[in-house]
Amino acid sequence: MALPVLDERLAARLRSRLAEVEVALDGHVRSEADFVTTAARHLMAAGGKRFRPLLVLLAAEAGPHPGSDEVVTAACIVELTHLASLYHDDVMDEADLRRGADSANARWDNHVAILTGDFLFSKSSELTADLGADAVRIQARTFTRLVEGQILETVPPPEDADPIEHHLRVVAGKTGSLIATSALYGARFSGAPREVEEALAAYGEIVGSAFQLSDDILDIASESVESGKTPGTDLREGVPTLPVLLARGTDDPADARLHELLDGDLTDDARHAEALALLRAHPAMDRARSYVVARTHEAKDLLKVLPEGPVREALEAFADVVATRTA
Repeated sequence: MALPVLDERLAARLRSRLAEVEVALDGHVRSEADFVTTAARHLMAAGGKRFRPLLVLLAAEAGPHPGSDEVVTAACIVELTHLASLYHDDVMDEADLRRGADSANARWDNHVAILTGDFLFSKSSELTADLGADAVRIQARTFTRLVEGQILETVPPPEDADPIEHHLRVVAGKTGSLIATSALYGARFSGAPREVEEALAAYGEIVGSAFQLSDDILDIASESVESGKTPGTDLREGVPTLPVLLARGTDDPADARLHELLDGDLTDDARHAEALALLRAHPAMDRARSYVVARTHEAKDLLKVLPEGPVREALEAFADVVATRTA
């Protein structure tokens, strides 16, 4: 999913700079050991949306020096961090595929996948050091939140906690934190004013969380033909998602059968299909969509710190695309 940029001159600049990032990324994942290079390039070569580095580049347009070398370095840092997390995610999820290709753990084994993720994290840390102490501090805090979100996803919320609030905290850590840093880096290393940095970081946090929550909705609502995803994968695996948590929270007697299914074994194809059909027709789906739309409106309001023009319009359009995406 590319950022929707309607201004052709801005789009051309972003395409050119993203090409620079791609070349730089390829160099950064090289190792003296050919096997390590092959493993590190594996998921990068499989493609991806690259919207984290693209958001760095677009946020940099808010400052006077959007083409600085530091901006390109920052774009590489966030993508390497994201790629590293995918290697670890696939081990935790026991995934066989990632971006249509064999996951690293399926192609080799868990040890290779984990250590390759560690290698990429270390490369992102090396690059961060080149940007100075403030960047190291930001990256460390981001990594802390990312890992904390990953851990919290594996444990149920405390008995007295709201499961929806727990899920939103997981999403903010796992996804929102790095996308917030992407926008912050772009603003900071292009020389944007501090108020712009803060506004874009807050924007990125909200949009990043909304992006993940859209995935929650797509897991239920999408047809594999249009999205490329297998419908109900999270549902089958018992992974909490916003629509499921909202549906679970009702006390309507009409939801008794759905609650029974959600509390049972959904690896059975018939039970899974029934639960998926009931969820698709449930008001929880519209409530989840409304929540995501409301959050993206909050994100767009933060952009008032920017002057009207192509950059602000592109960031506003991106928030809208995240809220309504189908893939």
